[in-house]
Amino acid sequence: MALIGLFRSRASLQAEILTLRHQLNVLRRKSPQRLTFTSIDRLVFAGLYRLAPGMLDALKIVRPETVIRWHRAGFRAYWRWKSRPRGGRPKTPLEIRHLVREMSLANPLWGAPRIHGELLKLGIDVGQTTVAKYMARGRRPPSQGWKTFLHNHADGIASMDLFVVPTLSFRLLYGLLILHHDRRQILWLGVTAHPTAEWISRQLTVAANSTSRWPHFAYAISWRTSSSVCASLISDRHRSL
Repeated sequence: MALIGLFRSRASLQAEILTLRHQLNVLRRKSPQRLTFTSIDRLVFAGLYRLAPGMLDALKIVRPETVIRWHRAGFRAYWRWKSRPRGGRPKTPLEIRHLVREMSLANPLWGAPRIHGELLKLGIDVGQTTVAKYMARGRRPPSQGWKTFLHNHADGIASMDLFVVPTLSFRLLYGLLILHHDRRQILWLGVTAHPTAEWISRQLTVAANSTSRWPHFAYAISWRTSSSVCASLISDRHRSL
């Protein structure tokens, strides 16, 4: 019948399509209850939509949004099946996990490479990452944070910063500020147009000679100058003072 339909006239095909559509309309009026579709029906409609999206205009017994939803659900089901887990790394036996934990507790100075090597000597073939995963985690004492450090040692901290000041004549002046952290007291402020490491070192010497608080400073914090060449000169000058 399909081969015979290839040789039929277009008018005859259109008439048959109109007849089928009219019969569907009559069936819809006679069957107001909700129709049920099997999985094969949904697969057929979704496949036709995949091949010819324009078939949505010819739907009578099902809404186009429903067919599109079936198509998307089939797409998700297909890729869920493609992405299904197909096994993975085998689980480490419980005895080996307990052995790794006991070895790490009995030898707190041993790391994962050492324990991994000892297990290989015993004929236990496990990965180093697996050993590190099941090692006992020792609880380290909490270390003080930056805020706690500044609070505990504020009286013995002097901070310094090298900043840039643009002038009205489009020149750049460089200032060196030395600040006492305890009372936010400005200890020294130097300005120059050509900053060098020697100039900063000389400013530290003058600042140390101008205040009696300098010998009490245990820490010197420098911002932005720590990554430059003059950072080492600042540290040496501070130690010598």
